[in-house]
Amino acid sequence: MRILFLEDEPVIREVLTEYMKMQGYQVICAADGDRALHLLEKEHFDMAVLDIMVPGLSGLDVLAYIKDQRPETATIMLTALGDEKTQVQAFNLYADDYVIKPVSPIILLKRMETILRRVKKTNLPEEKGLVLHDDSYQAFYDGAALELTLSEFLLLQTLKGEPRRAFTREQLILRIYNEDYVGNDRIIDAHVKNLRKKLPGNYIKTVIGVGYQYQEGD
Repeated sequence: MRILFLEDEPVIREVLTEYMKMQGYQVICAADGDRALHLLEKEHFDMAVLDIMVPGLSGLDVLAYIKDQRPETATIMLTALGDEKTQVQAFNLYADDYVIKPVSPIILLKRMETILRRVKKTNLPEEKGLVLHDDSYQAFYDGAALELTLSEFLLLQTLKGEPRRAFTREQLILRIYNEDYVGNDRIIDAHVKNLRKKLPGNYIKTVIGVGYQYQEGD
């Protein structure tokens, strides 16, 4: 997820950026509204966290541009202003949330997570059947997330990526662990057993004498 973070105070910008990065967000910072607007004109962002009182264009000006030109970008207004008039201005411009500084980094991250989950669910068409999201290493069935380990996901991804191919256990180990795994190749059997319990259909076919192959669930 790409985050635009508009904040002119260096310490706050540095601390909150570090927390966002620890959660896996790709954060692009701007210290003034003009820079933020320039970035929005050139790049895509999933969310903008905008301080209101910044040099140049205000955070509200940037919010207005987002709602007019980048409506798919979620927004959180971050400011020390606590007056009702400013909050109403932000919500009139359809800000997704409004956070008063000083704010706990953990609380801000939770609000970001909640909004991004809601926006993503609203904007994306419901995906039917078994779907893998390679960028987030997640598997979904009819839009519901499946609780897979990373190794299970990589195994399923490998099989689904070449559905006509039967993979040996050794080939699957190389795909999942590269050359870092030392041990019995029956670890693949254990992963397959767990996957079959977690998947809503029979998506993995045993090829006798070879290994495993992807098949559409039944």
